[in-house]
Parts: sequence; C-alpha cells; structure tokens
Amino acid sequence: MITAFLPCRKGSQRIPDKNVKDFAGVKGGLLKIKLEQLLKCKKIDSIVVSSNDERVLSFANKVNDSRIVVDDRPDHLGSSSTTTDELIKYVPSIVKEGEVLWTHVTSPFITEFDYENIIVAYEDALSKGYDSLMTVLKLQGFIWDEKRPISYDRNDLKWPMTQNVKPLYEVDSGVFLSTIKNYKNYDDRIGLKPFLLEQEKLKSVDIDWPDDFTFAEELWKRKV
Repeated sequence: MITAFLPCRKGSQRIPDKNVKDFAGVKGGLLKIKLEQLLKCKKIDSIVVSSNDERVLSFANKVNDSRIVVDDRPDHLGSSSTTTDELIKYVPSIVKEGEVLWTHVTSPFITEFDYENIIVAYEDALSKGYDSLMTVLKLQGFIWDEKRPISYDRNDLKWPMTQNVKPLYEVDSGVFLSTIKNYKNYDDRIGLKPFLLEQEKLKSVDIDWPDDFTFAEELWKRKV
C-alpha cells in the first residue's frame, strides 16, 4: 500500500500563500495541480494532505475522492520553526502501514506518469538491495565550496572537461519513497541505503523562492 504524504504548512515566509495562490492562471494553484497529478496515479492508494492552513484543508475537503485523507496538523508542527525531522517523526501517527511517498506541491513538473515510473523504479531498487528512494538532480560541473573545488581536483587539471568531472547529486525534494518501518526505525524519510533516482532538470524544479515561482510559472505556460 502506497500513501502519498503531502505536507503544506501555513505561512510561507518567502512566498506568501505559496500553496494556494494562483499559479500560471490556475485557480487553487500548486495544491490543485499536485492533487490532480497524484489522483491520476493509479499506483497511489491514498493521499494525506497534512496542513495547519485552513485554506489548504478547505480545498482538500472539497475534492470528491475517497483516497484523500485530510490531516489537520497541530500548529506546533506547522510553524516556520518546525524542522523536517519533527515532521518526519509525526508521520507514523497518520500512516500505519506500507510505503510513504513524501512529495511537495512545489514540484509541479512531476506528473502522474513520473510518479508511476518512480514507484516502478523503487520496486526495482528494493529487489537490488536498496531500502528506499529519493529523487535527485545530477550536478556535473565546477562546484566549489567557499575555498576550493569539491567536484574536481585542480592539481590534476585546472579546468577539466565537464563530462569528465565526477558527478554530485542534489536532493531535489521531489519524492522520498520509503516504508513506514524506516520512519519508525530511523526517524527518517529514507532508509540506510537509498536509491538515488536522477531526474531531468525540469522535473527537479523546486519552488522555494519568489524567483522560482515566477520562473516555474513561465515554464508551466510554455508546457501547457
């Protein structure tokens, strides 16, 4: 049994009303888009919309589909100071069995087809000894910290061809797929051996800042 967990906390500081404000002309915004995508994925058995935002809860309650479970999350787990680790520990109080597919409205370009493919990739990864999955964006270029390159060695070549640079992987927060047992055992939304599922750059778009929202709107308009 696969349960999609969709957290939507109240009071985004960087993008006010991020979850429900109009997005590229879509009323209901990112929340509407994501719920439609998840509901179209036949491999997902239920969708938990977890929020302390009355607008999110109201919108989800009006969707006529029995797979949607609305979780009125306690305010202390929906503030700007709430950590992801705290929310992870909360999930087993809602989801009792099976797998949890943790995703976000801020990944609008992950469609129902992508979710199906991600679940298939997860099932295949389990058969190969992995215990969870998370989506990532491959970074293969000249990546530095504040002092030095971390993706290549300038003592070898100062500017190697990028295709020869060892890739790094950025967690794009698109999907974390794991068993509820892993949540309980490790207080984490992945296990000890996660499979890193590389996504194309468009799918990895994560709306976190105002510029991201504007950029994603333009991409959405061109896509549709």
